[in-house]
Amino acid sequence: MLASRQIRTVLTTAAFGIALVFTPQSKVMAQFSGAQANTTPVGDKTQLKPPAGARVAIFEFEDLECPDCARANSLLKEAAAKYDIPWVKHDFPLPFHVWSFQAAVNARWFDTKSKKLGDDYRDAVFSNQPSIATVDDLRTFTEKFANDHKVAFPFAVDPQGKLAADVKADYALGQRIGIEHTPTIWVVTNRTGTAPPFVEVVDRTKLYDIIDQALASTKASPAPAAHSTSASLKH
Repeated sequence: MLASRQIRTVLTTAAFGIALVFTPQSKVMAQFSGAQANTTPVGDKTQLKPPAGARVAIFEFEDLECPDCARANSLLKEAAAKYDIPWVKHDFPLPFHVWSFQAAVNARWFDTKSKKLGDDYRDAVFSNQPSIATVDDLRTFTEKFANDHKVAFPFAVDPQGKLAADVKADYALGQRIGIEHTPTIWVVTNRTGTAPPFVEVVDRTKLYDIIDQALASTKASPAPAAHSTSASLKH
């Protein structure tokens, strides 16, 4: 049973890796009032926007096996909480990583139980990356996580392939945008105009400054003062 599971995993990972092909994208530069410019060549910039109703958001493509994603995770979480802004996360499992694709599928399975549980699983994976070397290690870790949270983790996590399809859709979105590495992090705004309303966070020590500038750039303009007349004056 273990051998056949490993074979299925290898075949799935190989097939996924073959499908993940990068395409060249044109480079677009974006700034918020002197903030740092993009370094990732951006193709489909229409997707780099906050959720409806939000002025500003953190927008990230991550890989759960990526050590630098693990290092960025706590900072992004703290920033989203501090500024009370959305943190939009997309899966971008790199083809050369052994277990990142399956981890993304597992995380989405936990999302079906509760969004908090899914996020807690992602945090736990990041915290325990050094102890997870193989898909079997990931399975052991995930079963323990599920047991600790009183959830029965099934042997067949995604029998219909719907969760895997969602992960692949995120990856395809990343390809259209032009993702070249993980994590790729932007601060995005709802601004409209000639310049793209987003900036890539290349130096994470400047994250808070970039968010401050983004919030300042999206403040609503004050409504023009009404012309006073003798009838409207209040004494």
